[in-house]
Amino acid sequence: MAIIGREEIVEGLKKILGEDRVITDEQVLRESSLDRYRKYEQVMEVYTQPIPAAVIYVESTQEVSEVLQFANDNEINVVPRTGHSAIEGGLETALKDSVVIDGSHMNKILKVDEYNMQVTCQCGVPLQSLDDMLRERGLTTGHSPQSKPLAQLGGLVATRSIGQFSTLYGGIEDMIVGLEAVFPNGKICRIKNIPRRAAGPDIRHIICGNEGALCFITEVTMKLFPYLPQNNRYIAYKLDDSQMKLGFDCLREVMVAGYKPSFARLYDAADAQQHFSGWLEPDKAILIWMAEGPASITAAIRDGIEELMSKHPELEVVDPKLIEKWYVGLNWGPENIAQEAIEIKETKNIGITTEVSGCWDCIYEIYKTSCERIANEIPDITMIGGHSSHSYINGTNMYFCYYYNVVDCAPEEEINKYHNPINQIICEQVLKYGGSIVHHHGLGKARAHYVTQEYGSSYYMLKTLKQAFDPNGIMNMGTLIPLRK
Repeated sequence: MAIIGREEIVEGLKKILGEDRVITDEQVLRESSLDRYRKYEQVMEVYTQPIPAAVIYVESTQEVSEVLQFANDNEINVVPRTGHSAIEGGLETALKDSVVIDGSHMNKILKVDEYNMQVTCQCGVPLQSLDDMLRERGLTTGHSPQSKPLAQLGGLVATRSIGQFSTLYGGIEDMIVGLEAVFPNGKICRIKNIPRRAAGPDIRHIICGNEGALCFITEVTMKLFPYLPQNNRYIAYKLDDSQMKLGFDCLREVMVAGYKPSFARLYDAADAQQHFSGWLEPDKAILIWMAEGPASITAAIRDGIEELMSKHPELEVVDPKLIEKWYVGLNWGPENIAQEAIEIKETKNIGITTEVSGCWDCIYEIYKTSCERIANEIPDITMIGGHSSHSYINGTNMYFCYYYNVVDCAPEEEINKYHNPINQIICEQVLKYGGSIVHHHGLGKARAHYVTQEYGSSYYMLKTLKQAFDPNGIMNMGTLIPLRK
């Protein structure tokens, strides 16, 4: 809790930034008190979280430093944000008179280094704009999450995000070269841009995935890759929904064989109908791969996957052109969110997702038992299913998708009647079978109370980092480590 009042907080921030970048409009403050985890509250404009004292727009690393020093000296909770596309409660202002520090004005692409194949940007650079510019030069970051039209680099790094082509390029942690960040005492730290070093622990990973609970990310340098869409090759098969275990095994075969498609996906029938209902039978699951890169490599990957899958007579080949057409419309922008809000208001039916991960020997059980429990234990469920979309040599993720009706539920009651209990079931099953309760959306505040079970004995390390870097407890409290009640 801040040791000075709301008016003093605002006045102090105005002295640092000027009046025009310290926003106290009540509607802006209400909208900034939550993110899309509380989707129904957001759509219905019901705000149950503490309203921040201000939303401020920073334009330089030095300003971030001065703001954090001010907040640290006065024990003011701050919530860093850039693209505002978070969906796990990480942007909720959990404490009274918090300050939202928005880095979206720090939106300069500082250097495109084609010789060293890396690009340096401020935290507020939109990923879509960056990649559009790079693609005109025949380059790409390789990072393409569904939130690409909304997301900005600082938030992507802070949440340890992953893109749809991760099976080839990796998660954002694999793409980062160097970073700049500011810690709560105002200390500016820069990690230099080099391909690798063995000078102690990889300190980039203190910053990557910190979810604004340790520091504010101000600058990011990422790797670049050649962009060769003309060489993309699509491979797909349909199978009976009852054969999801076979589907996971097929993903495993491809990964263990050493192939590197840019994406590898398995949709169960329920989730597949959201994407392929125009031509896919309602009782069919679907396996999809895309190969990307130089023509000789993509052809070899396609041929190798087809050879592996030919050993499974249960699979039925799908026309690659159908997958190519679907692939074009994967990303979500502001227009999709606006349309979804209209549909929620009209239908009182809400769609939510929860993503987890596990090794090959447990992922099917996580999927199967979670779906069974949700169908049996949660009222008003209209759809439960999901897909695997990020695979590794030792396992894969599971992206649960579920819809439920809220016809007789007040907006402020929805979170505890539906969303939290569904998350609880999924987390319980994941922990039971030894997986991870979050694959790429971040813990946020929604899943932070499972952190000790997630980390086990290594929680000591996370807790020590928080205590060391944020001893006054000002950085996005309640995220990563839950608030004490």
